Amino acid sequence: MDKKWLPLTITLGIAGVAAVAASVWPDDVAKPPLPQSLCHGALSRETAELIDDGQGGEVSAGAWESKGASNDHGVFKECHVLRADQDGAERRGVYKLVVEEARSAPGTKKDSVPLGPGFTGWVLPDRAEVALPAGCAVRMGSTAPYITASLDLPSQDEERLYRRGEEPPVDPDTATRNNATVMREVVTRLAERYGCAD
Repeated sequence: MDKKWLPLTITLGIAGVAAVAASVWPDDVAKPPLPQSLCHGALSRETAELIDDGQGGEVSAGAWESKGASNDHGVFKECHVLRADQDGAERRGVYKLVVEEARSAPGTKKDSVPLGPGFTGWVLPDRAEVALPAGCAVRMGSTAPYITASLDLPSQDEERLYRRGEEPPVDPDTATRNNATVMREVVTRLAERYGCAD
C-alpha cells in the first residue's frame, strides 16, 4: 500500500470500530463515558469493583445486547464483568449481570435478604435479582410487564464450593452486602438513564 494512504486507512478503521461500538446503544439515550461506567451504564466502576473472586485484578467488562423472538421475553442486555491479572494478559469472568424482560416481579429465595425500602428483589452471596420501576419496561421499548436485573457469581456458589471442598473467596455476609449495593445501583442508574424512576 502507498504510504500516503496509510493514515486515511487507519482513521477509517478507527471510525468503523467506533460506529460498531456506538450501535449497541439506544439512539435516544446518551452513552455514559466508558472510563467511569460499565455494563451499558448500569454500574459505576467503583461499585463494579466491590465484587471480587478473591484474586484481585483490574475490572473491565464485556457487554452486549440480544433480543428474544418476537413474542418471547428475551434478554435486553448482558454484561460479563471481568478482572485482569497484574500484567493484563489474561482476563477472567467474575460475575454476570443480565437485564431482561420478565412476566413477573422477583419473588423471594430461601435464606435471601431483601434489597431494602424502594426495591423489589432479593440477594444471596452468589445471586441476586431485582425489578426495575414499573415504568421502565415501556421506556426501554418493551411490552413485557417487568424488567428485571439478575446477578450471578459463580465463585460464591455454595454447592460448587462444597463439592470442591473449598471455602468461599469472600465472606458470605460481605458478598451479600456487596451484591446488594451493586443491585441497588443497577436499578437507580438504569431508572435515571431511561427516565423511569419512581
